[in-house]
Amino acid sequence: MFEYLQIDWKHVLQVLLLPFCIQLAALAIGIFLNNLINRQLSNKLLTDSQSLRYVFINALRGLPVAWCSGVGLYWTINSLAIPPTVAKMFSYILFTIIIITITRVIARTVTGMIDMHTERSDTKLTKTSLLTNIVNILIYVLGIIIILQYYGISVAPIITALGIGGMALALGLQETLANIFAGLHLILSKQVRINDYVKLNTGEEGCVTDITWRFTTIQSTAGNDIVVPNQKIASSILTNYNRPQKEVAISVAVGVSYDSDLDKVERITIEVAKDVMEKIEPGNDFDPSVRFHTFADSSINFNVNLRTHEFMNQYLLKHEFIKALTARYRKEGIHIPYPIKTILHG
Repeated sequence: MFEYLQIDWKHVLQVLLLPFCIQLAALAIGIFLNNLINRQLSNKLLTDSQSLRYVFINALRGLPVAWCSGVGLYWTINSLAIPPTVAKMFSYILFTIIIITITRVIARTVTGMIDMHTERSDTKLTKTSLLTNIVNILIYVLGIIIILQYYGISVAPIITALGIGGMALALGLQETLANIFAGLHLILSKQVRINDYVKLNTGEEGCVTDITWRFTTIQSTAGNDIVVPNQKIASSILTNYNRPQKEVAISVAVGVSYDSDLDKVERITIEVAKDVMEKIEPGNDFDPSVRFHTFADSSINFNVNLRTHEFMNQYLLKHEFIKALTARYRKEGIHIPYPIKTILHG
């Protein structure tokens, strides 16, 4: 009895040895190819170029293991005398793996090309999760349809049922669909882009960080996220401080005493303004200007016109300019008078 069991055990080992070796070799080759791809992606020159080569290699990342395992499964099926039903089941599994991985490569490549286009083009579309999600869903749906067709499942009744059910679902999800189409409108019309600083007529303002299925996320100056439905963004009166130009003009009101040398005041003020703008934004070549405009009760008032390339820098620029100008005026003996009123008693 024990001899028969020992013979059966040896037979099982002999039967499974070849498939095991095939799968082990396929797994090793897949890991090797995947490591090779990772080394290519870590190449700084390739990563910085954002070329089609980089997009395609990045799309292949992690998939050689699945492909080599599928090839190993194919060889295993051919090396074993297994029932036709089991062989057909394995063929379905193999085909599913191939289609899903190819679909994933196509989805990654298309979204990578979209991202590459948005980074290179001056008239780029907004790079958001909404656009990439829609592209991915469409590609994966096509992949699922191909798999169902291979299984012998007709997709026509499914599409018909989805069409009828979709009409009923659309009636119940009118607000959600409105937000989705409003988000697409924002992206395609290029009215709002990621990192734009916007202000709504309802008072919300901040930097746009993402446009999703239903919401646009705006980060306020305090660092908090403001979540606004896309439909509200599309229908509101919106000020985009990054369009058509990213520069922001800043006007600072100043007053000096009547006994001041106005030519000297203008020269010193412009010097301070240039120094502060260069300190806050190196390379800012805007020429500040001084415009006197009012003989006030106790001072001659004027505006100092500055400019910054980033909306958020205006607060720091104004802060540093006022400090630096006050210190320079004191050093040069230029007085900023207090309001004085002389009351005469009759």
